[in-house]
Order: sequence, then structure tokens, then C-alpha cells
Amino acid sequence: MKRDPLAGMLSGTVEADETYIGGKRRGTPRGRPNPDTSHKTAVVTLVSRDGEARSQVMERVTGENIGKMLTEHVLPDADLVTDELSLCTTPGQAFASHETIKHRDGEYARGTVTTNTVEGFFSQLKRSIDGTHHHVTRRHLQRYLSEFDFRYATRKMSDGERTVATIRKAEGKRLRYQDTRKAS
Repeated sequence: MKRDPLAGMLSGTVEADETYIGGKRRGTPRGRPNPDTSHKTAVVTLVSRDGEARSQVMERVTGENIGKMLTEHVLPDADLVTDELSLCTTPGQAFASHETIKHRDGEYARGTVTTNTVEGFFSQLKRSIDGTHHHVTRRHLQRYLSEFDFRYATRKMSDGERTVATIRKAEGKRLRYQDTRKAS
């Protein structure tokens, strides 16, 4: 499901947001949010309202990393929408416009300015990991993200069309997986 590197860049209105994938640390009391995300894996996703998504595992979420991802995947004439994360301020200047939603102030939508699309993407991703896969290691998370990006881009296709698109992407490629665990 890996994205074709020659595929077009995102355009129109593009929403960007970050999330953290991973379970709770052992011993964390139920019902209490734990602000410590050091045991989780950072993921940044860009979603074009035209229908495509680009997700990437990041070692650390920094303005430099976000800026690099934005310039690699989003056309400069796009309208960028983010939450109030200050790391997006400087990279956001490279686009036609950059609007922010201030969740801290209870704002979730202001006309067409919203990050609900990318947050919906994260909701589906996390529910699938929890409900279907149960656990995803940091090592393989990018593969799952590529699959979800593909699913998102093809969500309006029929099952038959999606199957044909999947086979076309797999043509001429071999699935190689080497188990690196030591034999006991």
C-alpha cells in the first residue's frame, strides 16, 4: 500500500495534526490522563479535503520535521489548517494561507477552518489498531500508516475497484519479511 513517490502532492485545503500511538504505561491510574508521551510513537498526518492523506512516523515532532514533511507533500498554493501547535507557525508561512484552530479556547470549527477531517482520520486509525491489530510495534507502524493512507484515498471506491488498485500497486513487487528474532 506504499504511496507511489511520483503521485501528486496534496492541494486545496490541507489539515495537519500530530498524534501519539501506543498504550498506557503500566501502573498509570485509570481515568487520569498521563501527559508523558515518551513511551509512545509520534505520528504526523496531512489530510487534503480533496481525499488523500500522508502519514509519517516521527522520532520527534519538531518545527523542522513538520516543515520538511509539508514541503515534500503539499503544494505551496494550498491552504493549511492546523491546531494551535506553535511548531507549525514558521512552516505554515510557506503556503497560500495558514489558519489555526484554538482547541484550548474551546474552538473546534470556525466556518471552513477546522481540523475535524484529520482528527477523524486519527480516530479511525486508533480504533482499527485497538480493535483489529491490538498492538503495533514502532518498527512496523509506518507500514500500517501507509495502509491507512491508501484506505483513506480509496474509501469512495467499490470493493472491486479497490482490489484492482491494490493489485496494480503490488505488481512486480515481492513481499519480503525477515524475522530478526533469535531462534531459541
